[in-house]
Amino acid sequence: MAHYYQRAELQDIADFVGDSLALARQAAKTDADIIVLCGVHFMGETAKIICPNKKVLIPDPQAGCSLADSCKAEELAEWKQQHPEYMVVSYVNTSAAVKALTDIVVTSSNALKIVKQLPEDQPILFAPDKNLGNYINSITGRNMALWDGACHVHSRFSVQALLQLKKDYPQAKVLAHPECKKIIVDIADVVGSTEALLNYAKNSDENVFIVATESGILHKMQLSCPQKTLIAVPPEATEIIVDGKLTPCSCNECEYMRLNTLQKLYECLRDEKYEIKVDSFLAQQAIKPIEKMLRMS
Repeated sequence: MAHYYQRAELQDIADFVGDSLALARQAAKTDADIIVLCGVHFMGETAKIICPNKKVLIPDPQAGCSLADSCKAEELAEWKQQHPEYMVVSYVNTSAAVKALTDIVVTSSNALKIVKQLPEDQPILFAPDKNLGNYINSITGRNMALWDGACHVHSRFSVQALLQLKKDYPQAKVLAHPECKKIIVDIADVVGSTEALLNYAKNSDENVFIVATESGILHKMQLSCPQKTLIAVPPEATEIIVDGKLTPCSCNECEYMRLNTLQKLYECLRDEKYEIKVDSFLAQQAIKPIEKMLRMS
C-alpha cells in the first residue's frame, strides 16, 4: 500500500494507493499475510494495530512525521489530566501511544464529519494539528482546545506565491489541504483531504487547478485527468535537515515520505525487514478509537 505523497514510481507499482483513511480501511479488509506500507511510521503502526496478526513492514524505518513527533504521549497525558471533562480527538498522524490515550481518531477525510456528530456541549481536546483543528472550529462553530502542532510541509506554503499564481491564472481553482495555514485555507476555493482534492480535480468541469498540499498527489491527479493543468503552490524559503545538516529547500515535498525508494522497497520485500511492532496492550487500547472512527465515518 502506498500513500499519495509517495514517489510516483512507488505509487505506480502499489496494489493500493490512498490517503490515511483509505489505507486504514484497506488494511482492515485485506487477507494478505504481509502488508508493506509505503508511507511514514505512524501509518505502519496504524496498519499493525488494525491487523495485529499480520506482518507489517515499512521500507525505511526513518520515515517519520513532524506532526506525529510534535505530540508526545506523556505530554498529551498531562494535558488530558488537566482537562478531565474533555474528550480527546486525535488526528491519525500520531503514535500508537497517543492513539491509546484518545477517545476518537480522525483523518483529514472524516474529521469534520466525526466532530459534527459529537454533542455540541461536549468539550474537546484536539491534537496534534492546530491548522486542521482551526478549520474544524471555523466550520462547526465549536471551540475545541488545540494542541500546538503542525505539518512542516503544509505550514510553509507561500501566501505571496499563491496570490501571484491566482493573478497569473485567474480561471484556476485553488485546492488546499486543511493542514495548511488559515490564510491559505481562506484563499482556497476547495478545502479537503488528498482524496477529496483528487476527486474534485477529476470530476470538476474546471481545467486549471492550483494545488496546496504535498506535491506527491499531483502524480495521481495528472493520471486521473491528464488533460487538465495542475500547478503546485511553492513554499516559502526554508531549510530542512539532510544527512544531519541544515540545507536550503524550496520544495513542497515531505522529505520523510521521500525516504522510501524502489531500492528500499525491493530490499524490504526480499528480506521482509523493518517490521512494525506495537506492544500488545498498547495496541488493544489504540484499536478502540480507530474502530470508533471507522464506524462513525
